[in-house]
Amino acid sequence: MSEPFVSANGEAFDWGAVPQLPFERFADGLRGALGAGQRAAAFFGVATGAGTELVAVLASERDGLLRWSRTLVSGSSYPALTPHAPELHLFEREIAEQHGLRPEGHPWSKPVRFVAATPSHRSPEELASRGAPPQVGVTDFFRVEGHEVHEVAVGPVHAGVIEPGHFRFQCHGEEVMHLEISLGYQHRGVERALAAGPDKRGPHYAETLAGDTTVGHATAYCQVLEALGGVRVPARAQALRGVALELERLANHVGDLGALAGDVAYLPTASYCGRLRGEFLNLTAELCGSRFGRGLVRPGGVRFEVPAPLGRSMLSRLDTALGEVNDAVGLLMEAPSVQARFEETGRVSAATARSIGLVGPAARASGLPRDARHDFPHGVYRFHQLPVTVWHTGDVFARAHVRRKEVERSGTFVRRQLEGLPGGALEGAPAAPRPGQACAVLVEGWRGELCHVALSDERGRFATYKVVDPSFHNWLGLALALRGQPISDFPLCNKSFNLSYCGFDL
Repeated sequence: MSEPFVSANGEAFDWGAVPQLPFERFADGLRGALGAGQRAAAFFGVATGAGTELVAVLASERDGLLRWSRTLVSGSSYPALTPHAPELHLFEREIAEQHGLRPEGHPWSKPVRFVAATPSHRSPEELASRGAPPQVGVTDFFRVEGHEVHEVAVGPVHAGVIEPGHFRFQCHGEEVMHLEISLGYQHRGVERALAAGPDKRGPHYAETLAGDTTVGHATAYCQVLEALGGVRVPARAQALRGVALELERLANHVGDLGALAGDVAYLPTASYCGRLRGEFLNLTAELCGSRFGRGLVRPGGVRFEVPAPLGRSMLSRLDTALGEVNDAVGLLMEAPSVQARFEETGRVSAATARSIGLVGPAARASGLPRDARHDFPHGVYRFHQLPVTVWHTGDVFARAHVRRKEVERSGTFVRRQLEGLPGGALEGAPAAPRPGQACAVLVEGWRGELCHVALSDERGRFATYKVVDPSFHNWLGLALALRGQPISDFPLCNKSFNLSYCGFDL
């Protein structure tokens, strides 16, 4: 029996080394591995002349390795894996949407995004010739029937400037029985644009995958290119990437804590954190001229230097901001009225979080110690690790607590890096990707694990480029957190996850 191919995070290898298994063996191995504690970092389809290849990349925290397997499906359907592996439910729906490959027996096989009923890269005639069966319509929603059960529809157009998203609540009185979240109204085509590369536009596309995760996605993209091309990134550049990544985490965690305070009308912390988020964004601007980190991370290293005077200035401003955050958030977390609203609200158990594949602070708040910086260290995190922050209650309080502790630990990390920046160059020698290679990179963004997977063709171009943003894993967690809750708790629960619309809509 062929075993899955094993690689390290950010390691390139010959794609032909991944065994192509018969579907039954592929499915049995996948179900067994997921049941034994591994999880799906990515699961996607690759169009070939003989059909569609299903590719699975599983992550194992136990040994810090990635396991690859694939199978060829030549027809228009295959037995769904979701009934035995719930965390694959959205991946299988996406494969059906993009490749016309129906997962037979999937409990809710409807398109993931509001696009044409046929995949963008296949014509209607081609799908018809393959006998692709119809799916549940994208506007068909699950409904609960019964006396006094009613439906509340929110969106997709919202107040303000946020992106479109539709939330369909099935309620009995004030209690939410089920929430279906429907996204993907824009489908920006960033994955398709990346697959045409690599080229000069690639880093810019990566930076816009999710604008509040600019540094995280740019880092993952560059690590993919560096692995495929065999490029060594200097130690100083690795350290500065780590500083930028943790400043991004600090800015967003502080902003989220302020937003949670605002949702429960605790105005002192809401006001302070709104300003303090800007302090961390401004520190990022000191690095590269952009508050969101655009232009800093590029293949081979970073583009901007940190002279000693700038480093000292950043340290002083960092310490001041962290002290003010500690005071403002301390007030929030110690207020009895806040605790009454946070505790027992929007709970997600560890068992549920594990079964649906939650990542990031949402997973850690439910007791799962998942953190790519610790489990799959790459770059500076191979030498300077942060403790993993975990809480056990899985509620709004837990998600706020995890953010608070991560602010402290990320602040300590940034301080240590700026105090001891290694010398040397900022960029390594460029190199083109080698042909016929594969690579997967996991980076712990502030929302959770960012996964970038690339396969290169015989010319060294991207044959496939797949991105899995943490929001792709976590939106279902928000839906389950609302079950049994008053519908009025939705804004607070939603903010405690703070997931991305555009990161889902690639």
